[in-house]
Amino acid sequence: MDTADAARRFVETWEQGWARHEVPALLALYAQDCVHRSMPFREPHRGREALADYLRWSFEDERPLDVRFGPPVVGPDGLAVAEFRVVTEGSGEVSTLAGCVFVRFRGDGLAVETRDYWHQSDGRQEPEGGLFLGDEDGLTP
Repeated sequence: MDTADAARRFVETWEQGWARHEVPALLALYAQDCVHRSMPFREPHRGREALADYLRWSFEDERPLDVRFGPPVVGPDGLAVAEFRVVTEGSGEVSTLAGCVFVRFRGDGLAVETRDYWHQSDGRQEPEGGLFLGDEDGLTP
Protein backbone atom coordinates (compact mmCIF):
# COMPACT_ATOMS: atom_id res chain seq x y z
CA MET A 1 0.00 0.00 0.00
CA ASP A 2 1.21 3.49 -0.83
CA THR A 3 2.39 5.42 2.25
CA ALA A 4 0.11 8.37 1.49
CA ASP A 5 -2.92 6.06 1.34
CA ALA A 6 -1.87 4.29 4.53
CA ALA A 7 -1.40 7.64 6.30
CA ARG A 8 -4.80 8.94 5.20
CA ARG A 9 -6.45 5.72 6.37
CA PHE A 10 -4.54 5.96 9.66
CA VAL A 11 -5.68 9.52 10.52
CA GLU A 12 -9.27 8.94 9.37
CA THR A 13 -9.55 5.75 11.42
CA TRP A 14 -7.94 7.38 14.45
CA GLU A 15 -10.25 10.40 14.23
CA GLN A 16 -13.36 8.22 14.14
CA GLY A 17 -11.99 5.48 16.40
CA TRP A 18 -10.92 7.86 19.17
CA ALA A 19 -14.26 9.67 19.05
CA ARG A 20 -16.07 6.34 19.52
CA HIS A 21 -13.42 4.53 21.61
CA GLU A 22 -13.29 1.75 19.00
CA VAL A 23 -10.20 -0.12 20.15
CA PRO A 24 -10.54 -2.99 17.60
CA ALA A 25 -10.72 -0.53 14.68
CA LEU A 26 -7.59 1.24 15.93
CA LEU A 27 -5.69 -1.99 16.50
CA ALA A 28 -6.42 -3.07 12.92
CA LEU A 29 -4.09 -0.26 11.79
CA TYR A 30 -1.07 -1.85 13.49
CA ALA A 31 1.22 -4.78 12.75
CA GLN A 32 1.11 -7.55 15.35
CA ASP A 33 4.68 -6.71 16.46
CA CYS A 34 4.22 -2.90 16.49
CA VAL A 35 5.97 -0.57 18.91
CA HIS A 36 4.01 2.42 20.20
CA ARG A 37 5.46 5.21 22.34
CA SER A 38 2.78 7.31 23.99
CA MET A 39 5.27 9.74 25.52
CA PRO A 40 9.02 10.11 25.08
CA PHE A 41 10.00 8.88 28.55
CA ARG A 42 7.44 6.11 29.04
CA GLU A 43 8.19 2.49 28.31
CA PRO A 44 6.96 1.63 24.80
CA HIS A 45 3.95 -0.58 24.25
CA ARG A 46 5.25 -3.58 22.32
CA GLY A 47 2.74 -5.52 20.24
CA ARG A 48 -0.98 -5.17 19.68
CA GLU A 49 -1.94 -6.60 23.09
CA ALA A 50 0.11 -4.02 24.97
CA LEU A 51 -1.28 -1.29 22.73
CA ALA A 52 -4.83 -2.55 23.35
CA ASP A 53 -4.25 -2.39 27.11
CA TYR A 54 -2.93 1.15 26.84
CA LEU A 55 -5.85 2.31 24.67
CA ARG A 56 -8.47 0.82 27.00
CA TRP A 57 -6.72 2.46 29.98
CA SER A 58 -6.52 5.81 28.15
CA PHE A 59 -10.18 5.75 27.12
CA GLU A 60 -11.47 4.52 30.48
CA ASP A 61 -12.29 7.86 32.11
CA GLU A 62 -12.70 10.18 29.13
CA ARG A 63 -15.66 11.22 27.02
CA PRO A 64 -14.52 12.68 23.69
CA LEU A 65 -16.26 15.92 22.76
CA ASP A 66 -14.26 16.80 19.62
CA VAL A 67 -11.58 14.75 17.87
CA ARG A 68 -9.71 16.15 14.86
CA PHE A 69 -6.65 15.06 12.94
CA GLY A 70 -4.92 17.24 10.38
CA PRO A 71 -3.89 15.94 6.97
CA PRO A 72 -0.84 13.68 7.17
CA VAL A 73 2.53 14.81 5.89
CA VAL A 74 4.25 11.92 4.14
CA GLY A 75 8.01 11.50 4.03
CA PRO A 76 10.40 8.87 2.70
CA ASP A 77 10.72 5.25 3.80
CA GLY A 78 7.11 4.72 4.89
CA LEU A 79 7.11 7.62 7.37
CA ALA A 80 4.19 10.00 7.98
CA VAL A 81 3.33 12.66 10.57
CA ALA A 82 -0.04 14.11 11.54
CA GLU A 83 -1.23 16.64 14.09
CA PHE A 84 -4.26 16.04 16.29
CA ARG A 85 -6.44 17.95 18.75
CA VAL A 86 -8.88 16.24 21.09
CA VAL A 87 -11.28 17.86 23.54
CA THR A 88 -12.49 15.48 26.25
CA GLU A 89 -14.44 15.48 29.44
CA GLY A 90 -13.36 13.38 32.38
CA SER A 91 -14.42 13.58 36.02
CA GLY A 92 -16.58 16.59 35.13
CA GLU A 93 -13.62 18.56 33.74
CA VAL A 94 -13.04 19.54 30.11
CA SER A 95 -9.49 19.44 28.77
CA THR A 96 -7.75 19.71 25.40
CA LEU A 97 -4.98 17.45 24.22
CA ALA A 98 -2.98 18.61 21.18
CA GLY A 99 -0.04 16.89 19.58
CA CYS A 100 1.33 14.90 16.71
CA VAL A 101 1.93 11.30 15.84
CA PHE A 102 4.86 9.95 13.85
CA VAL A 103 4.07 6.69 12.05
CA ARG A 104 6.26 4.27 10.12
CA PHE A 105 4.34 1.93 7.82
CA ARG A 106 5.44 -1.32 6.27
CA GLY A 107 4.57 -2.24 2.67
CA ASP A 108 1.10 -3.59 3.46
CA GLY A 109 0.10 -0.28 5.08
CA LEU A 110 0.20 -1.44 8.70
CA ALA A 111 1.93 0.72 11.30
CA VAL A 112 5.06 -0.87 12.73
CA GLU A 113 6.18 2.08 14.85
CA THR A 114 4.35 5.10 16.25
CA ARG A 115 5.45 7.94 18.50
CA ASP A 116 3.14 10.51 20.07
CA TYR A 117 4.16 13.92 21.35
CA TRP A 118 1.39 15.89 23.02
CA HIS A 119 0.41 18.55 25.52
CA GLN A 120 -2.72 18.81 27.62
CA SER A 121 -4.43 21.92 28.92
CA ASP A 122 -7.50 22.61 31.02
CA GLY A 123 -10.64 23.70 29.19
CA ARG A 124 -11.42 23.83 25.50
CA GLN A 125 -8.42 25.31 23.71
CA GLU A 126 -8.01 26.47 20.11
CA PRO A 127 -4.40 26.95 19.01
CA GLU A 128 -3.34 30.44 17.99
CA GLY A 129 -2.83 30.69 14.23
CA GLY A 130 -4.99 27.73 13.22
CA LEU A 131 -5.78 24.27 14.35
CA PHE A 132 -3.22 22.55 12.12
CA LEU A 133 -0.07 23.48 10.23
CA GLY A 134 -1.00 25.48 7.15
CA ASP A 135 -4.43 26.36 8.54
CA GLU A 136 -3.85 30.07 9.18
CA ASP A 137 -7.54 31.00 9.33
CA GLY A 138 -8.33 28.38 11.98
CA LEU A 139 -10.83 26.61 9.74
CA THR A 140 -10.31 23.03 8.74
CA PRO A 141 -12.57 20.86 6.60
